[in-house]
Amino acid sequence: MIVVHHLEHSRSQRVLWMLEELGLAYEVRRYRRDPETMLAPASLRAVHILGKSPVVTEGEQVFAESGAIIEHLAERNPAAGLAPAPGDPERFRYLYWLHFAEGSAMTPLFLKLIIDRLEGSRAPLIVRPVIRSIARRMHRTLVTPRLEDNLDLMEAELARTTWFAGDRFTAADIQMSFPVQVALARGGSVKALPHLRSFAERIESRPSYKRALERGGKFEILR
Repeated sequence: MIVVHHLEHSRSQRVLWMLEELGLAYEVRRYRRDPETMLAPASLRAVHILGKSPVVTEGEQVFAESGAIIEHLAERNPAAGLAPAPGDPERFRYLYWLHFAEGSAMTPLFLKLIIDRLEGSRAPLIVRPVIRSIARRMHRTLVTPRLEDNLDLMEAELARTTWFAGDRFTAADIQMSFPVQVALARGGSVKALPHLRSFAERIESRPSYKRALERGGKFEILR
C-alpha cells in the first residue's frame, strides 16, 4: 500500500492529487505544523531524516521530494498518459516544467515569504527601520526581478498552449500547480496574468483535484 505522509498546507497536496489522477489506492497519514514556527513536527524524521513533506512510503521503500515522487509515479503508470514517452516531441518541455517548479519558480516565492515576514516582524522599535530598509532592498534587487521574470515566462508559455507541456494535461501541470497558486495568492504581482489564472481555475475544477482536497483536508497556500 502507498502511504502519503501528508503535512497540512504543504506540497504533499500535489502527491495526493497525482494519486487521484492515477486512480491508485493509498493511505494518508496526517501531520500538523507547529502553530508558532509553522514547521513540520519532529515525528516526520522517523519517516525521513530531513523531517519534511512530502514523503511517500511503499513497503520498505521511502520516496521524498515532490518532483521525484510525481515523476516516479508517472513513469511507473504509463497507461495514464501523464508523461510524454521518450521520443515524444513534448518530452523535454514536460521535463523542463516538471523541474522548473522547484528548481526555479519556488525560490523567489519562498524568499518573498521570508522577507515579508521579516519586514512585518515585531522587532524592537529602534531596529525596525533598519530591518524594513534591508527588506525593501532585498525585494528590489533580489526577489522582485526574478519573480517577475518567472511569471512572464510562465504566462507566455500558457499563452501558446493550454497546459505547460503542450495541449494535453501531464504530471508537469500537477507539479507546477503549487508555484502558480502561490504566485497568485502571495506573489504580490501587479500583472494581470490571465493565462495563469485560467490555468489555476482549470486545475481546481478537476474532479481528481477536488478528491485530493477531500483526502488531504483544508489547504491554504503558505499560510
